[in-house]
This record gives sequence, structure tokens and C-alpha cells, in this order.
Amino acid sequence: MSTSPAAEAARRRTFAIISHPDAGKTTLTENLLLAGGAIRAAGAVRARGENRRTRSDWMKIERERGISVSASVMTFDHDGLMFNLLDTPGHEDFSEDTYRTLTAADAAVMVLDAAKGIEPQTLKLFEVCRMRDIPIITFINKMDREAQDPFELLDEVASKLALDPSPLYWPAGSGNRFRGMLDLRRDRFLPFASKRGGKDEDEGHPDPIAFRGNAVVSYLDPDEQEELSENAELALGGLKAFDPQAFLEGHMTPVFFGSALRHFGVDQLLEGLGAYAPPPKAVPARRGAEETHVAPGDREVTGFVFKVQANMDPNHRDRIAFFKLCSGRFSRGMKLKVQNTGKQLSVNAPMMFFASDRELAEDAYAGDVIGIPNHGVLRVGDSLSESGALRFAGLPNFAPEILQRVRVKDPLKAKHLKRALESLAEEGVTQLFRPNIGADFIVGAVGQLQFEVMADRLREEYQLDVIFEASPYAEARWLGGDRADVEDFEGKHRGAMATDIDEQPVFLAKSAWEVGYVSERFPKVRLERSKERA
Repeated sequence: MSTSPAAEAARRRTFAIISHPDAGKTTLTENLLLAGGAIRAAGAVRARGENRRTRSDWMKIERERGISVSASVMTFDHDGLMFNLLDTPGHEDFSEDTYRTLTAADAAVMVLDAAKGIEPQTLKLFEVCRMRDIPIITFINKMDREAQDPFELLDEVASKLALDPSPLYWPAGSGNRFRGMLDLRRDRFLPFASKRGGKDEDEGHPDPIAFRGNAVVSYLDPDEQEELSENAELALGGLKAFDPQAFLEGHMTPVFFGSALRHFGVDQLLEGLGAYAPPPKAVPARRGAEETHVAPGDREVTGFVFKVQANMDPNHRDRIAFFKLCSGRFSRGMKLKVQNTGKQLSVNAPMMFFASDRELAEDAYAGDVIGIPNHGVLRVGDSLSESGALRFAGLPNFAPEILQRVRVKDPLKAKHLKRALESLAEEGVTQLFRPNIGADFIVGAVGQLQFEVMADRLREEYQLDVIFEASPYAEARWLGGDRADVEDFEGKHRGAMATDIDEQPVFLAKSAWEVGYVSERFPKVRLERSKERA
């Protein structure tokens, strides 16, 4: 039985999880997979030794440090829907990877720590979602620990994010007093089981019961019952009722409460994602000089590469391009053309992901993310389609915040270093600048941790021991303007010029002051903090 691309796309829910580090994002990812029936046991985040490895953190450095530094994709079928879960790095040093991943998401789950509320990194990621009109579902995590007052948390969402929070559940207490939550739409109480099973596993939580019935006294004493009843009335009376249209337009966020670690509230969140998160929508694109929109039900297979990951399988020097489908029905063996190079690819071994586990994808539809193995043919930001004529908006590169010189300890391996650095730059892990004068490479990154990850990967994957040293430069800017003006500028600043991985000219400045000074002297040349890839 063949189904239409439009009907299959309507079953897709492609969402990203965003949060500040330590808000419990990876634990929530695990438990959503568990709730969706994709794994039999959550990632044993509490277990010991090698078991501590969570499914979505597959890089060695991630397992050692217990943080996510690379976006990963997990696909699972649940309740008649196909979910594509994009797990993003929470650490701010990897915000570019997160930004690119959000271009592939149709909705986002914002995880807040109930004790800390909205933290700086959450705010930054939220701004990206707003720029891209991505609707946001809020999950207030760690209710089984001491938490802020829920009304204060929702006030913060309203004031800092200019979003109307609409709770679908209301918590009964927090920390040791956490008893569960009230389903505000169905007037049912969901009890929280604070006991644990013998093998460091939760026993599961009791089934929901009628809040006004007699059984509720087993879980709430009369004072707790009265307090929950009053707070729920205040919430229903004082906060806006959930309006799915306002949510899709980005004005409202439905709010869920729970504890990801104890698998409480996770099933309700997954149900909410299925019910309210949007299926893939039409995407703006260009066909030649003409502006157009690509709809999920269109016949032509189209999409874009939002991430490239090298060496997911260290035994085979593989390079996997993460490809988000925007339209059509993709079948294994299909030929797709790269818009900016005109190269044709036969996609014979496309993959569906389950973190670093993978299986061959026989077909895929709009909203799905598939992995395309390739040897340096595909780059972040590439648009692919059957005709090769469509181009989706490119993904931005931002000016790095730290610039360092890199050299290899063994001078005989200098050629290997060049190839390895180019490979990592194509992934978007860091940015690479080749000064026009001098032999050293300059590597640019958002934060110090990126250099550590890079050194680790160069050692593990390429057997290269490198040294990062301070560089004389503090700022990098791409040049824009008429060709003659740009060439004149380059001629007068030869010692400060470099090229990036796309052979684009880059001005390396010693300070922000120098950028300002040079801008005033050369008003016809734009010194740009970002450029579109592809």
C-alpha cells in the first residue's frame, strides 16, 4: 500500500530539545525514547561504568565528560506518528551546531530547571527559535527537587520570553513534598511514586485517578488537596487557556511539569508533542532567480544538509551528511543533484539514525532526517533535489570569538593536519582561516571547549598531536562590497588577510577597536560578522 507524500509528511513530528546545560536535556531525551517504545531501558544515567553512556551522547569526549557536544538525531514510531528527535548540545561553546540543528526542527521543547528557571543559554536558544518562527513547548523539569514557585516560573517565561504560558498540568508541591500533578483539562490527578525499585529502577507511577473522587486521599492529605485545588483555580483563572493556533504562531507555550530522571510527566509531554507540534510546513526556496515555496506534498524530492559528521564509525573514515527532507518521497538508490556544484549523487546507503546506531532507510518523507554517506562531496548548507535547481536559504557562519594558531608536534605530518582541519571545518566544528602570509593555520571557535574537543578528535580520529597557541588576532570579519573596493582593501592589508574554507577573503584584526577604525577608513567595504554558507 503506497501512501502519498502529503499524508506521510502529516504523520511527522520533527522537534529539537533546547536547554541550558544541566537542565536535564539528555535525561529527557532518553526518557522520551523510552516513552515512545524506542528503547527498553532509559540510558542508565544513574547506572555505573560503561552503562552510563546515554544513547544520544556517542562521542568519546561526551561519554567521559557527561555533556552533549554534538547534535544527534533519533527516529521512532509511536501512536501512529513518526517522531524525529533532534538532540542539541546544551553547552554554549557549541551554539553554532545547535543553531544549525534548529533550522531542521519544526518545533522545540524548552527544558527549564524548576529551581533555576530561565538561564542565559536558554534565552539565546529561544531567540534563535523566535527568528525561525519555531513553536515552543515548555517542560519544567526536576520537580522532585526543591523548586521555585510555579507562578513565578511562569511569570519569568512571560516577561523574559514575551510568550503566554498556558499550563496543561499543575504540580502538587516540589522536592520531598512533590506528590504529583493535576491534569487541568481532565480534572485527573497523576500521582508521583517517590519509592524506587530494588534495582535502582523506578517502580513506575500509579495510574491517574479522579481528583474529586475518594481515592485521592491515598496521595494527598486535606491541606495538600486544598492547596492544589486553590492553585489550579488561580492558574485557570489568571493564565490564558491553551490555544493551539496561538502556539503555532509563536505567541503561546503549553507548559508541562515533571521529573525526567524519574520518568514522570514524560508520557504527557510526548502526548502533547503528538497532539500539538506541527507537521512539516512549506519552506521558502529559490528556483533560479525566482522566489518559491516547497510544500511537503510536492512530488520532487528536495531538502538541505544541516550537519556533517565525520568518523561516526571510527573503523571506516565515514562522512555522514544529515539531510532534512522538505518534500517528495525519497527512495533508496535515488539520484539527487547538489544545487551549488551541479554534482549528482546516487544515494544507495541512506540511513535512519538512532544516535550512533543506524539502519538503512528504504524510503523517507518530508520532515525526516536521513544520513547520506559521502566523501567530502556534501557540505553544511548544501541544497539537494532531483532537478538540482532548488536552493534553500543557506545556514549562517558567525564570526568566531576566539582565534588560535594550531600546529602539529610532528612537522612531517603538516600535510595530514591540513586535511584533518579542513575536514573538521567542513563539519562546522570550528572555522579555519589560512593567512595569506605565513604557514600557520588560524582556528576560530565560539568557546575554549571547542578547542579541547578538536584536539581530542585530531588525536583519536587522525592520530595527530597538536598544539594550540595564542594568535595575534582577536577578530575575524568577512569582506563584502564591490569587487574593486574589496581588492583595494586586500592590497592595503595584505599582512592581515586570510581565506576561509570556501576561499572567501577574511580580515583578521588584532582588536575590536581595529575593526571599527578600519571600517571608518574604508566605508565602501563591509566587514561582516556572519556569512551564509553554501
